[in-house]
Amino acid sequence: MSEDNQPQQHRRPPSPLLVGRQPPSPLFTYHQRPRTGVIPPPLLSPAAAEIRDQAGRRLSIQEGTRRQSLTYAEAGIPARRRSLAYADLMAVFYPPNIIHQPTVTDTPFECAEWEGVSDSALSHIPIDEPGIASWEPTLERAIKSIVSIKAQCVRSFDTETSGTYTATGFVVDAEAGLILSNRHVVNPAPIVAQAIFVNYEEVELQPVYRDPVHDFGFFRFDPKKVKFMQLDSIRLAPQKAKVGMEIRVVGNDAGEKLSILAGTLARLDRAAPEYGVGQYNDFNTFYLQAASGTSGGSSGSPVLDIYGDAVALNAGGATKAASSFYLPLSRIVRALDLVRRGEQVPRGTIQAEFEYLPYDELRRLGLDMDIESKMREAFPESQGMLSVCTAQRGGPADGSLQSGDIVIAINGKPVIEFVSLEETLDSSIGQTVHISVWRGKKAYDMHIRVQDMCEITPNRFIEIGGGVVNEVSYQVARGYGIQTGGVYVASSGHVLGSASAWRGSVIVSVNNMATPNLDAFAFALSQLSEGSRVPIRLFSLDKPYRQKIVIMNVTTHWHALRMATRDECTGYWIYRDLDPPALRIGAIEPQTASVPQLPATLAPAHKVWPSLVYLDFHIPYLVDGMKNTQFAGPGFIVDKEEGYIACDRDTVPTGIGDVYITIAGSIVLAGRVEFLHPVYNFAIVKYDPQLIGSTPVENIRFHPDYYEGSRRLAQGDDVYLVGVSADQSPVVRRTEVSSRSMVSTRECVPPRFRCTNIEGVKLHDQPSCQGGVLCDEQGQVMALWVGVSSQDSNNKDVSTMSGLDVAILRPTVESLRNNQGAPDIRSLDVVLWTMRLAPARTLGLSPERIRQIEEHSSDNPRLFYVMGLSTSESPATKLLTTGDIILEKNGKLVRDVNDIGVIQDDKCVELVVLRDSKEVTLRVPTTGLNGMETQRVVHWLGALIQQPYRAVHEQVRHLPSGVYVSCTLYGSPANCYGLRPGMWITEVENRAVKTVDEFVAILKEQQLGWPESASEEPSLRDMRTARYVRITVVNKTEVTKVLSLRVDGHFWPAWQLIHDPATATGWKSIHHL
Repeated sequence: MSEDNQPQQHRRPPSPLLVGRQPPSPLFTYHQRPRTGVIPPPLLSPAAAEIRDQAGRRLSIQEGTRRQSLTYAEAGIPARRRSLAYADLMAVFYPPNIIHQPTVTDTPFECAEWEGVSDSALSHIPIDEPGIASWEPTLERAIKSIVSIKAQCVRSFDTETSGTYTATGFVVDAEAGLILSNRHVVNPAPIVAQAIFVNYEEVELQPVYRDPVHDFGFFRFDPKKVKFMQLDSIRLAPQKAKVGMEIRVVGNDAGEKLSILAGTLARLDRAAPEYGVGQYNDFNTFYLQAASGTSGGSSGSPVLDIYGDAVALNAGGATKAASSFYLPLSRIVRALDLVRRGEQVPRGTIQAEFEYLPYDELRRLGLDMDIESKMREAFPESQGMLSVCTAQRGGPADGSLQSGDIVIAINGKPVIEFVSLEETLDSSIGQTVHISVWRGKKAYDMHIRVQDMCEITPNRFIEIGGGVVNEVSYQVARGYGIQTGGVYVASSGHVLGSASAWRGSVIVSVNNMATPNLDAFAFALSQLSEGSRVPIRLFSLDKPYRQKIVIMNVTTHWHALRMATRDECTGYWIYRDLDPPALRIGAIEPQTASVPQLPATLAPAHKVWPSLVYLDFHIPYLVDGMKNTQFAGPGFIVDKEEGYIACDRDTVPTGIGDVYITIAGSIVLAGRVEFLHPVYNFAIVKYDPQLIGSTPVENIRFHPDYYEGSRRLAQGDDVYLVGVSADQSPVVRRTEVSSRSMVSTRECVPPRFRCTNIEGVKLHDQPSCQGGVLCDEQGQVMALWVGVSSQDSNNKDVSTMSGLDVAILRPTVESLRNNQGAPDIRSLDVVLWTMRLAPARTLGLSPERIRQIEEHSSDNPRLFYVMGLSTSESPATKLLTTGDIILEKNGKLVRDVNDIGVIQDDKCVELVVLRDSKEVTLRVPTTGLNGMETQRVVHWLGALIQQPYRAVHEQVRHLPSGVYVSCTLYGSPANCYGLRPGMWITEVENRAVKTVDEFVAILKEQQLGWPESASEEPSLRDMRTARYVRITVVNKTEVTKVLSLRVDGHFWPAWQLIHDPATATGWKSIHHL
């Protein structure tokens, strides 16, 4: 939340990549500064000794107790700071054109024990004695009231995003269990938080108040839960803040549980720090400043004086300086009193931002000298007045106040600072206030109605398709100059993401129905049909002047559709289900379109174009190693009667998702994934052919020789590339094959499908396109031009184009055409690569075998060897080993990688391999591969769990269990407590789990996933009572760790997806275990 030379909030530790330099190392203990020429303290006079003894008795100090140093209060000396000898120097650093800052010389302050003691009675007491005042006992008391806060923002909301963070707070009322922290810590979004005391006792926190504007809020905890420490409170003393005061900031700085940072208050009138447009920002208040160098995690720390009183609340700091910014406590004291009494904190607003300007600048704005004289006379300590900075568009002050207006009085009472202004507004909610301003050379009287700030502070959100929307808040509207209200996209999710309605968008209408608020948005959704595609009108916050219309896919069956409302009394978010889009009843009316006629200059594209379609694929969950959610590319109709389309797995990489097929450039149909080849780079998608009416689509025409496999493209062959560009227009290029070689891909992170054991061709002068076919001049297809997805050495995703033989499609296409389902695909579970005869000879290949290979290879003789194993669990990989050169299969010489890359139908093959310079005959069982590998996904506490898929097997030596964590969601218990993607769960509550079925059975038995039925909701007592589950996990390097996860069935209920061919999408969602 920070920029260079800009302040930053101290909720999360700043990244070294974003921050110019690291802050100073936090001080764990306070060390007194060395003194030179220390003079022994003089003896006290009898009068002073008597006063000290009375104070000692009043404070119940035990006789005979010895300490290294005493506080002023313990020594019986009033809390008066010594005067500053360098007061004149203050003018150098604080010129007179700002607000007057009282120094300790101007306004002495005293500890609570000595209030009312006259100065004359203390005149003979030396208060400058070295050694009497000490921070050590003060901090020892204070740290018992300071807590480290760890919190999970479970949903993106308003200015906040989901995630985990640490911060600080301190007890301000031990009996009521109230903890003060920052507003950006208490958070307007739904959170789950815990406080950790200095003795490591942990309590659950309940956010009970967060100020709409100022950076403070309160948590509540149950004091009875703290059993091994006496609770104490830190007193709030805003009146004590003085320039030159020595302070200590105690808190969770830079992620440390407890750090103590020293500083000296330098300013009391700093403008509120700006954290960036679109972020939370405080305004209409002064801030205090000191060079204490606080950093991430110290948000909410108390700023203590030497007597243990809080004089301010730490809030933020600069990124390239040691400056820290503290919120004054005057408004916090008022709010604390109301929260203690269980009353609502009234907050009024006219939606205007004010700034404090010195008189010199006000004169340039036109302030009359007579007014200045009167204001200086009425407020001799002030050096400026308030001026209007902005009036929010559409707010109560819009049209009345203007930027540059100088505030003279409110309701006839002169006002020159923020506290008086806010006191008047807070006490006038729903009423009209009379504001006198000076504009230019004239005075104006404005009558403005005060609005309740709760009306423009959202406390509801809707979850749709895994995304979150809420109404535009005052914070967001102020940053971008728009009106409050409207539907703000806090997180896009699956449904809104299909329309590119990303975070920061404001939805104006859905399917031509206006959506000025959440209720209108919910109603518009209820009028839609499941599976339909509708227009939505929106604009981006950074370009509010430019609206655009996009198409949204209405697919709410993957996620729950519900609204959450915050209970302002308890701080909990209560869910209720919304009416979902209606299911379509009856048959869908077919649509007919004509295929565009291409000009003769694009031949032979006109013969291929009726077979080409365009696919959009949207993933609701990141499973099977996916990192992206949206894919697009061309497809090829291979059976128009049954509605089968072939495409590459760069377009359809997994079986879970929504497929949208564009036919003839105008008809969009929903399809489903029918088959994913586990080795080769293609997938089969199915659509309902009756829905396209009499649209003249055609099956793609394969060249018979290439389809049968008797011929294949080789270097130098002439071909026509007919491709599809990004705007779905045809791309045609006559070219030739430049090379033919094995398709090279790398293991991906996280593990995902990669194309192996296949050859591909490259082209000379290949054009840019998303894919297509390689054909002859008659339009007969000889190869598919497809995208091959992989990663580079830095684990960055890369995609290259390659031509794959159409012969690899034949077994699958023929099996589907004959209604036999997916073919029986089997594998040796190895990754193959080519080897020339020269290295094979070195490895011990006999001359007789070399002659045999040369006789049967008319060109380019080569061998295939085992470069790696796809799994260590199959029978084949227990017989084969890395480095084996495969010479024969079932008595025939292996001449092509297709002979052994995929085994069709044979459950066992006989192989002759060269191993250790000897030919060895092996009878190797093959492994059956599923055309839809992932059959089930379980969500538990924010973790997506599935059976380990083929790509995972390839990257481990041993499979710890069959319960694999594929993804964890931000802000979830899994994300917070260390359950990471790529881990295996091996035990739950000391019970071993080997399969997903066993894992789910334990969840049911021990009720570790809520709700147990579709209608059950956890009670308020369940949400307040923390329950933890102990699991054992193993990572890919076989390191075992025990984790303890907080069970949260309210925000993270258990559900599962099960593959079901009987449904329209091929998947059934069950929102309970």
